[in-house]
Amino acid sequence: MATAVETNGRSDDADQPFVTQDGWLTQTDRLARVIYWGIHLSCLLVVVVGAPLEAVLLCAATYLVRVFGITGGYHRYFSHRTYKTGRVFQFVLAWLGCAATQKGPLWWSGTHRLHHRHSDQPGDPHSPTEGLWHSHQGWIFESRWGGTPADMIPDFTRYPELEWLNRWHFVPPLTLAVLCYAIAGGAGLVWGFAISTTLLWHGTYCVNSLCHIWGTRPYDTPDGSRNNAFVALITLGEGWHNNHHHYQASARNGFRWWEVDGTWYILKGLEAVGLVWDLRTPPAAALDRTRGSDVDISEAA
Repeated sequence: MATAVETNGRSDDADQPFVTQDGWLTQTDRLARVIYWGIHLSCLLVVVVGAPLEAVLLCAATYLVRVFGITGGYHRYFSHRTYKTGRVFQFVLAWLGCAATQKGPLWWSGTHRLHHRHSDQPGDPHSPTEGLWHSHQGWIFESRWGGTPADMIPDFTRYPELEWLNRWHFVPPLTLAVLCYAIAGGAGLVWGFAISTTLLWHGTYCVNSLCHIWGTRPYDTPDGSRNNAFVALITLGEGWHNNHHHYQASARNGFRWWEVDGTWYILKGLEAVGLVWDLRTPPAAALDRTRGSDVDISEAA
């Protein structure tokens, strides 16, 4: 998600308005690709730096924190507004999401809303109907998805700090890279940033790709979404994707006790200390599998 680029601030084939302040990096196709593949290749430096324990632990920590930045921040808060929080913590969530190196909160969430509006239909940015490679990461190299779709995210474009972060979305990753180096030197940079970021990219990409072709479908949704327990484990609950497409307004993707949903557990902890509130969950009617896709999900973004 980190390298989709814009063409004069607009999609190639869409007529919706776009935020022009997406940042210079999104306008430099070649540089963005060099950075993206460069981070992948830099993982090979592990043969030089080795695997010191503090660096490996740093990798795990930066992975988990940033996964939550995507799942609890970009996805369940900014994209679907499944809970409420204050303006300061809203910015913290946006910063953590940016640190995941998947562009800014307005671009990510606006594009995700496009996915739900056109899921597995023309207009879906990353449907596997156009191929597994396309849905997993090929779509991020298409300029038509480069600009921020402002009309899809008007509820958050009014915050100047989010506009700023959307424009300067490369600041949090750079800050994290410097911090990793300061903590554990070259090994910290390789493990805490490069390896962690690469794993994070492909873990979250699996939601777009694998969770639309492989898994179970307890709900008869009009798209190809599927529940995938493996993807749920590596993405703190995002793998319960058919559940999510069935009722998008829920802060909890794992509807049942055995559907492990790490993001939901973290959100409950944040609720306990007063940082978030009004966590939305599916009503009984939405949990009834026999009702199929006729459940009213009009609350979902």
